[in-house]
Amino acid sequence: MPENNGPSRYSLGKTSLMPQEEKLETGKKKEKLIIGIPKENKEFESRVSLTPEAVELLVGNGHEIIIESGAGLNANYSDKDYSECGGLIITNKIDVFRCDIVLKIAPPTIDEIELLKNNAVLISSLQFQTQSDEYIRKLIAKKITAISFEGLKDKDNCYPVIRSMSEIAGTTSVLIAAEYLSNVHNGKGVLLGGVTGITPTEVIILGAGTAAEYAARAAIGLGAFIKVFDHSISKLKRLQLALSQTLFTSVFHKRVVEKHLKSADVVIGAMHLGDNGPQFLVTEEMVQKMKRGSVIIDLSIDQGGCIETSECRNYSDPSYIKHGVIHYCVPNIASRVARTASIALSNVFNPLLFSIADAGGVQKLLKEDLGFRHGVYIYNGILTNSSIGNYFGIPSKDIDLLMAAF
Repeated sequence: MPENNGPSRYSLGKTSLMPQEEKLETGKKKEKLIIGIPKENKEFESRVSLTPEAVELLVGNGHEIIIESGAGLNANYSDKDYSECGGLIITNKIDVFRCDIVLKIAPPTIDEIELLKNNAVLISSLQFQTQSDEYIRKLIAKKITAISFEGLKDKDNCYPVIRSMSEIAGTTSVLIAAEYLSNVHNGKGVLLGGVTGITPTEVIILGAGTAAEYAARAAIGLGAFIKVFDHSISKLKRLQLALSQTLFTSVFHKRVVEKHLKSADVVIGAMHLGDNGPQFLVTEEMVQKMKRGSVIIDLSIDQGGCIETSECRNYSDPSYIKHGVIHYCVPNIASRVARTASIALSNVFNPLLFSIADAGGVQKLLKEDLGFRHGVYIYNGILTNSSIGNYFGIPSKDIDLLMAAF
């Protein structure tokens, strides 16, 4: 007879017949996401919203990623890269836009909006000053929940997409300036920076935000002499602390700026102009007094520009000469380094998509995440952004009140 080592796992213990507490499921039910990534059809837009590595993480957690063939080619990601990471590659654009969530970089065209299914979620850039009344009304008619990724905020109350793109733009602007000072683009053949026995290049930066900070970092790394101007003394102090060194800084005064422009080799316009349109900190008369062969990079051109002689150009014809000064005024400068920019965007979107799934869907995350809610401009076909409403003459409602009602 076998030795008795206590009750078997099939026997009834003393507590088995006692009343037990009912165990209720308290965790949130995760939602499977079906995400469409269309190929960008806007000229000179080279970025893609998710990298293959991000797709692999999402697919590994049970989500479905449908990618239009060629979506990542301009960022040097092949269809094979995505398919090996679990993405479903298709050639039919319609199927991509029929997904529950459509994630793209440029705002969709009117034709692409027609492809979206009713009540879908659209995450893209907005740039509403460049949109039409028809664009907004089409999204409203299809009861789309539209989220502007430049409006998203993180837990630190910062704009993660704007910050990452500004970092890239600031650094890239200095590299572009170096190209145009050299003989490569028929510049005057000057090295951006400094070497022993030669006066260092002088770089003026208008603004003291993120783009200005990273432009200053890049220029300092090359050995240039930096001068920064801004309207805010607190921003100038923050910039000096961030760079851990004393810079030439000045609150913006027209005469002071005009004086220093005369000796500048490079001027980088990095002012955030907001919704007020162009605000010319440098007039045409001031540009006329600059050195011949100097370079202007206006990073504010997507908001109208902060230099009066700036003209919006594209990558097929990015530069021109006016009053002997080389101008480079191309919006969306981050697309020049599309792979780096795509990785930076993916680093924001990937955690966001996981948060949506963990919360149980977009609507539930909107109720509990104020930063995510801040990016919404249309909710279930209801315009929730008063600035857009005032701009186009369309009634809007407060999204906080809508969240309380749902």
